[in-house]
Amino acid sequence: MSLLELVVVIVLIGGVLAVVGSRLIGGKDRANFNLAKTQLQTLSGKIEQYEMDVGGLPEALDNLATAPGNSPNWLGPYAKASEFNDPWGRPIEYRRPGQNGPFELVSLGADGQPGGDSVNQDIRVP
Repeated sequence: MSLLELVVVIVLIGGVLAVVGSRLIGGKDRANFNLAKTQLQTLSGKIEQYEMDVGGLPEALDNLATAPGNSPNWLGPYAKASEFNDPWGRPIEYRRPGQNGPFELVSLGADGQPGGDSVNQDIRVP
């Protein structure tokens, strides 16, 4: 093989690795986005269970993990404290009241900023 042929082969291998690497990185963000949607839906169900048991919505997500002092009907823990962070490691926002219901859970997406599109868009439940 000549030096020129060797350089061409190395460039081709580098190009293939670059394409494969970018696909893998993009796939991780999409997987985290879908995981965040599922996590918010599951946490929403746990809040609804808390509401049925206690007779009202929790003041904060922490009330799902530890009993508030004024709740004799608390049958938890309903969730673990580790469930209160999205897949990117940021706290899930619990808003009471929500825009379209009595409460709302929000993850700010991959970029951690309000708004955005694709994997950077806000995820809201319910």
